[in-house]
Amino acid sequence: MIASALDHTVLDLALLIEFGGSLLVVAGCAHGLFVLFRNRGSRESIVRARLLVADSIIAALGFKTAATLLKTIELRTWDAILMFAAIFALRTLIKRVLAWEEERLRARAALRASEY
Repeated sequence: MIASALDHTVLDLALLIEFGGSLLVVAGCAHGLFVLFRNRGSRESIVRARLLVADSIIAALGFKTAATLLKTIELRTWDAILMFAAIFALRTLIKRVLAWEEERLRARAALRASEY
């Protein structure tokens, strides 16, 4: 009985954390759109908007991973464990690709700034 109540509380907490990650993505996309509209879609604003969206997705993946880890309390079968491992690997891969893209964009923006 106590374990079931604890599992329910942990799952509710995981859902709240996941929701927070989703809000980060929405806020990052909205901020990126605002930057695009404010600067009328200039090349610099496009790079800045992409960086804002990438930053928000990277931060959200951290939240989503934390929520997934909280849900591991419910892992009681090998199928559930393998599913968790696959999701964790996929999120890690996505996070690394986005971090690489962000680094590439920042390097390109720094190179353009040095040209002026």
